[in-house]
Amino acid sequence: MELFSLLLFLPILLLCLKLWKCVNDRRDQECYILDYQCYKPADDRMVGTEFCGEVIKRNKNLGLNEYKFLLKAIVSSGIGEQTYAPRIMFSGREESPKLADGILEMEEFFHDSIGKLLSRAGVSPQEIDLLVVNVSMLSAVPCLSTRIVNHYKMREDIKCFNLTGMGCSASLISLDIVRNVFKSYKNKYALLVTSESLSPNWYAGNDRSMILANCLFRSGGCAILLTNNKSLKHRAMFKLKCLVRTHHGARDESYNCCIQTEDEQGRVGFHLGKNLPKAATRSFVDNLRVISPKILPVRELVRFMLASLVKKWNRQGSTKGTTTPGPVKSGVNFKSGVDHFCIHTGGKAVIDGIGISLDLTEYDLEPARMTLHRFGNTSASSLWYVLAYMEAKKRLKKGDKVLMISFGAGFKCNSCLWEIVRDLGDGNVWKDEIDKYPPKTLLNPYMEKYGWIQDEDISTFKLPQN
Repeated sequence: MELFSLLLFLPILLLCLKLWKCVNDRRDQECYILDYQCYKPADDRMVGTEFCGEVIKRNKNLGLNEYKFLLKAIVSSGIGEQTYAPRIMFSGREESPKLADGILEMEEFFHDSIGKLLSRAGVSPQEIDLLVVNVSMLSAVPCLSTRIVNHYKMREDIKCFNLTGMGCSASLISLDIVRNVFKSYKNKYALLVTSESLSPNWYAGNDRSMILANCLFRSGGCAILLTNNKSLKHRAMFKLKCLVRTHHGARDESYNCCIQTEDEQGRVGFHLGKNLPKAATRSFVDNLRVISPKILPVRELVRFMLASLVKKWNRQGSTKGTTTPGPVKSGVNFKSGVDHFCIHTGGKAVIDGIGISLDLTEYDLEPARMTLHRFGNTSASSLWYVLAYMEAKKRLKKGDKVLMISFGAGFKCNSCLWEIVRDLGDGNVWKDEIDKYPPKTLLNPYMEKYGWIQDEDISTFKLPQN
């Protein structure tokens, strides 16, 4: 009888142990942000209207039509006068960059932001177990992650990843790497470093699809400290709830809409095709289709399903010659599961498009608009400046959910949802000027300064010299 009871008890014990192990392993797979540090370059790298005009006039391949196009682009871009450019622009060598220029640009960021982040968090460089660096358009040997390891004298067994060519959505791709490594290793620190090197990538030709990138991209970067150590949960700022990646690289139209290539004269540039909005919309819709069930309450999903069925029934019920009833509102209410929207600052049109798609208010779009105005499109690091704006405005409260949405060449759309672990409102990259935002107007002075170009005739036009 005792033997029978023992045989009956053992399977139950094994089942309990297995369940406990599953729960324990699941808890160790959590991904927390302990702190992050956005980069603010020195004031001597600030780009104003006068300086932009000087840089454009240095390009001897531009004509009146290109000047008119650039003026229209910069006026409607949503970018202000306090963004930052690499030092090579201020020395007038943008058309003849050296490898050292790109490395210097990155090292200024690395040495400033990583040092501040680790010091504030009380974590030494030797405690970092995982380092992930993404800088899409600079590939150096040794790689940038190795340069960080060397500068901060990190451990020999540190696991490093160095991503290039992943575009503006690279920081969430880096985050996905951290998340997956955390599933296999317990109680680790990870350092995620995201930026872009503009120094070697100035386009000096006259192809409109390439000179547009010169108007949008600016210098920036962010260093993020993460952990899966549950004992540090009380120190964490954010907890990762889910992450979804959508990649349309198999579609030729999507693949070619945003690509580094050469123009007819052999000058290397970054081509932004006319089909870019279509590719972005397609990837965005597919991404939302996957992440929506993960982040929205059941009641909203049921409401959306019923509304869709009613809309379909109304369409089928309408007959020729009768008045078709007005459209039934069937869009998903993302605010039922999301409190804040962290949108990639790819440009004014990108922000407007996402706002319309998700039915967002100007309050929801304000962080992205202000980030674009103040810092420009800093590529993969843009999301973190938007997040920092929300924090500086003291919008982020414990338990709130933040949805991040980013786009990148490929064409890719990546998104993730964060839960805020504690009330936030500490000083960050915005601390010295957050009270000035939002300004009364986002209009920049380019039209006032250079609007006379619109009235010029191509046959008589001559650019005035300084």
